[in-house]
Amino acid sequence: SPDDPLLKARMEDCRLRGGDPFDEVQLPDAVITLKQGVGRLIRDADDRGVLVICDNRLVMRPYGATFLASLPPAPRTRDIARAVRFLAIPSAE
Repeated sequence: SPDDPLLKARMEDCRLRGGDPFDEVQLPDAVITLKQGVGRLIRDADDRGVLVICDNRLVMRPYGATFLASLPPAPRTRDIARAVRFLAIPSAE
């Protein structure tokens, strides 16, 4: 949360050292949070799931590539029908 005192202190420390709080604090934290979420979706080779990210900054902003590069290899689409078809396929259980 942007109001978190610890986050504010880390950002201020970064600023005082001449760094960029967005690139050096907020972006890495956000990438880790996304990776942890994906890890909860797919825990082993038999798991299936769809990760839906409804934030066009991942494709419109330069830092979006950092997020995308942090994700495990998987098919990507902007076609919701393709995701629905994937989920409709019975699992191999």
